[in-house]
Amino acid sequence: MKKYSKKAIHSPIENTLKVIGSKWTVLIIRELVSGVKRFGELEKLLDGISPRTLSLRLASLEKYKIIDRKVFPEVPPRVEYKLTTLGKSLEPVLKTMHTWGAAFEKKGN
Repeated sequence: MKKYSKKAIHSPIENTLKVIGSKWTVLIIRELVSGVKRFGELEKLLDGISPRTLSLRLASLEKYKIIDRKVFPEVPPRVEYKLTTLGKSLEPVLKTMHTWGAAFEKKGN
């Protein structure tokens, strides 16, 4: 019988967390649910995020095909981000998280 280490076994929850597991990633997706945003808009909407962290999270989301990045050939360059179809499929997940968070807050936690 083949033995598996705990690291070799991945659950669907672990797969989800690999993509959206960080605080900023979930909040970026939340902002993009309402439509296309530019880097500066996201930076303003996400109070406290550093430009470096935002760049890293956006690159990760693009790698996982959660967002599309469109660069316009202008000076200075204009870059827009939007959710892909796969990214949009996370909207119910965020709504469920919102509902759970609101109920948790109501219980005085």
